[in-house]
Formats: sequence, structure tokens, C-alpha cells
Amino acid sequence: MGVVIAIIIFGLIVTVHEFGHFICAKLSGIKVLEFSVGMGPKLLQKQKGETKYSLRLLPLGGYCAMEGEDATNSDPRSFRNAKLWKRMVVLVAGAGMNFVLGLVAIIIYVSMMDGVPTTTVREFAKAEENGDVTYYAESLDTGLERGDKIISVDGTRVYSILDFNYVFYNMQEHEGHEVIVKRNGERIKLDDVAFGIKDGSGKFVDFAVRYMNKNPITVLQGSGGQFMSMTHIIGLSLKQLFSGQVEKEDVSGPVGVVSAINETAKESESLKDGIFNLLYMMALISINVGIFNLLPIPGLDGGRLLFCFIELVRRKPIKPEHEGYVHLAGMVLLFGIMIFATYNDIVTLITGGKNG
Repeated sequence: MGVVIAIIIFGLIVTVHEFGHFICAKLSGIKVLEFSVGMGPKLLQKQKGETKYSLRLLPLGGYCAMEGEDATNSDPRSFRNAKLWKRMVVLVAGAGMNFVLGLVAIIIYVSMMDGVPTTTVREFAKAEENGDVTYYAESLDTGLERGDKIISVDGTRVYSILDFNYVFYNMQEHEGHEVIVKRNGERIKLDDVAFGIKDGSGKFVDFAVRYMNKNPITVLQGSGGQFMSMTHIIGLSLKQLFSGQVEKEDVSGPVGVVSAINETAKESESLKDGIFNLLYMMALISINVGIFNLLPIPGLDGGRLLFCFIELVRRKPIKPEHEGYVHLAGMVLLFGIMIFATYNDIVTLITGGKNG
């Protein structure tokens, strides 16, 4: 059942992406030849007007085929004959819909919480015995105070509680951290903050944050912060990937994504927890797909957008065949990465993660 849910979620993310291209192409007057949910052999197909609507066998993909995408075409309604701004809107729309889906999932996710978490310090780690209170938080002794709204830690912007997970997970030392806070309406830089529990447990997180009561405004505020956090963390992760800081064994493809969603579904202790965790995963993956597709890599929407910007500067398009060669090379590279990632996923599934 978990695999089915995973495939549905992944299929939804891809379909929403392609629907963004589709609806903007239609609204822009660009001729759409086919809108497909899934890849590979077709299971169902229906012609409606000028567009074929297809359901295909493999649920891990989809596409929106427009007239004249990759070559000069005499049809006045072809993609290449559309105004430049319309082409740019169509290209951005796929990622835009992924961001919308991610935000909707986060709003539902935050709405299911008992309260809306903030980045403001509520309390520090402590122990009470016979009415006496002993504080164990090193951050309390090194500058942090109750009511401080944490803005950044060691230059990493903090938008929501999710950023704390990223910051503390990657933290190597408990001492000497630069923390910027907002205290009594003023931004203050704390130069030498230590995080940790004095009892030697090794835990870095030594404070608790405030939670706001839920209402439409606070839910939207909390959702916006978590959306920014996910976008920020994904951006940092992609930077690590392209700078070679990520081990090759950690590169994952669609099989790994489906496997991760499946494990999340199976490990949830209740139906509410399962829905909660799956919404989080769906938001994270959808935003990831949106950001990745906007990267200026040939073959991706971002690569096509780059050629649109070049056209905007040159005031004339690059020859379609030349652009086509670049995108073809990009697609070959991306397929190679995908094959490698899928190989990693399969090895991980077979060996239980011991693929080194």
C-alpha cells in the first residue's frame, strides 16, 4: 500500500508540473499536441480538439508536447513563434505549480499541528527538584535570552523551526557560533554562543521555541516560514551536490524517492502521523522538483529559460538547431545521472543501504 501511495504522490508532483506548462500554453494561444500523465506505452488516449490527452504505463513522469518546441515551425501558434514573454511564462509555469503544490501541502501540514512553531526562544533546558531550578543550557550562559527571535546561525538564515534541524544536524562543534537575534525590536549579533547540554549528553539543541495559537493568519505565517525554509535548505543541498560535497552513494533518483515515501508511510504510528509525514515529504519533493527544473542546465526548463534571456539580450533568437544540440547534450547528461541514481537506488534496496 505504501508503494502505491508513493507512486501516486510522485505522479501527482510530475503531473502538476506538466499541467503548469499545459494551462499557460493554452492561455497563451500556443498549440498543445499532447498532454500525457505517465511515460511509455499508452493505456488510454482521447483526442479533444487539437490536443491528445494520454494516460501512459509508467507513472514516474509525464509531458506537455507543444507545436514547434525544438524546431522552426511555420504554424503561427507554435511555441517558437509565440512572443518571448509568453514562452518564458510557459517555461516557468511548471516549477511555479510545483511551488504552489508544495505550499498547499505545507498549509495543510501546519494546520494539523497543535500550535504554530516560531523561531523565538521560549525556554531553556532545565531540571527542577524540590522547587529548585537548575539550567543546563550552554546557550543561556553565552548570550541567548528568552524572547530572542533567532534570525541566523553562523550565517545560515533561519526562517522556521525546520532550519534548526538543518543547522544543528550539520553542527560539528558546540562552541563559538555567531547568532543574530531580534531582541526588543533590535537586531543583535552574539559572537560566541555555545549550544549544548551541560550534563554531557552531547545534544546541541538546548532550548525550546514558542508556539502560536492556530488561526488563519498564524497558519499562513507559519506556512510561509516553512516554505522559505524548505526552499533554502534544498538550495543549500543542491549547492553541496554540485560542489562535490555529497557522496556518490547519496545521489538518489525516482526509485529512491518512491522508496523513501514508502518507508515514511510504513513507519508512521497512526493515520494522522502518516498523513502528516506524507504531506511533509510531498512538499519537500515538489519544491525540490520546482527548484531543480529552474536550474540553467540544458534540457531543463531553466536551460530553455537561459536561451530566452540570451534572446532578450541579443534581440534575436539563437538558431533552433544550435539550441537543440545544446539541449540534446544536456538531456544525455541528465539521463546518465538518472541511470546512475537509479542504479544507486536499486543497490540500496538490495543491500539495505550498504552500497559502499
